[in-house]
Amino acid sequence: MIFRRLSSARTKRHRLTGLATVLLGLMVILAACGGSSTSGGGSSTSSSGSTTGNACPSTKSLTGAGSTFDNPLFSQMFSQYPNAKCGANVNYQSVGSGAGINDLLQGIVDFGATDAPMSDALLAKSTKGPIIHVAVTLGAVAMSYNLSAVPSSTHLNLTGPIIAGMYLGQITSWDDPTIKAVNPGVTLPHQTITIVHRSDGSGTTSIFTHYLAAVSPAWMSKVGAATTVNWPVGVGGKGTAGVAAAVKATAGSIGYVELAYVLANNLSYAAVVNANGKDVLPSLDGAKADAMNVTTIPPDLRFYIVNAPGDDSYPISGFSWVIVYQNQSNADKGRAVANMLWWMVHDGQQYSTALDYVPLPSTIVTQDETQIKSMMCGGSPCYSGQ
Repeated sequence: MIFRRLSSARTKRHRLTGLATVLLGLMVILAACGGSSTSGGGSSTSSSGSTTGNACPSTKSLTGAGSTFDNPLFSQMFSQYPNAKCGANVNYQSVGSGAGINDLLQGIVDFGATDAPMSDALLAKSTKGPIIHVAVTLGAVAMSYNLSAVPSSTHLNLTGPIIAGMYLGQITSWDDPTIKAVNPGVTLPHQTITIVHRSDGSGTTSIFTHYLAAVSPAWMSKVGAATTVNWPVGVGGKGTAGVAAAVKATAGSIGYVELAYVLANNLSYAAVVNANGKDVLPSLDGAKADAMNVTTIPPDLRFYIVNAPGDDSYPISGFSWVIVYQNQSNADKGRAVANMLWWMVHDGQQYSTALDYVPLPSTIVTQDETQIKSMMCGGSPCYSGQ
């Protein structure tokens, strides 16, 4: 009896020991499966090299400031971006390219936006290392005017020298012989021309003045090209929206306005004679043709495309860029910025055409990818794929 009781007890102990061994094995297996996850938004990598698992940064809020040229497009992009994989809320302030550059240099924002590439002198002001340019959109700058005597269905023709003459204060009336000569059959009023320009630092101004400098030696020598210039004549409007509003409210006025604002405000606008002598209206196709006819694109993407050759080129066109520090001091936020940029130059481009912006050419996207991949976060690339 005693032997039977001992055997029964041993059997129970063996069963318990076996169950414990099985449970311990399961725990080891589960721990091994979960070991690739890291806390705080870490990532794991599959055998194919793509990022999997909990790969998204913990940063869910980003700030940017700059270009008013971009604002309609950015408003749409950033309303959609929180829904994207690894998306974030983006607070973008449309304050002008000059202010956006300044805010980035002062560390006020995570990224700036500008329609004028930063000069060497501006880049040298950085205290946080190199700043890179990522092209995010392409558009046309229209010459918009307010002439009730000319039907809205009629688009006046203007040449570079005529536009420069207006902005130099040398052509002061709409029935000037030079304007009449390129608009046969159009009755032009004897009405004073009121010049409207930007009052703030502006990439759109830089595109416009680079165009004038390319077509008018007088403009180049007397005024030059920059985000801010000493305007010989005219009244200022803050931001692209301010110029559009001033043109709309002032009879006889003319101003340079991004195409999206012109169409949204039902403003009249002119065709501009291009480098091939063709009258071309501002349009998506015209801006795209202008960009495609520029053959030399520097690796850092700092360049202008005004007055490019080609029958279809609209001559007052330009790219716009997001600018960021190449070396991100906050690794998690840097990854969030890189993810945002990658989305903007890929999936975000689907919102361009409906808002009268040109989707980025594939050659520019490829160079953008190189720029984004050069961003460093704590010694490692900020962007590693999603």
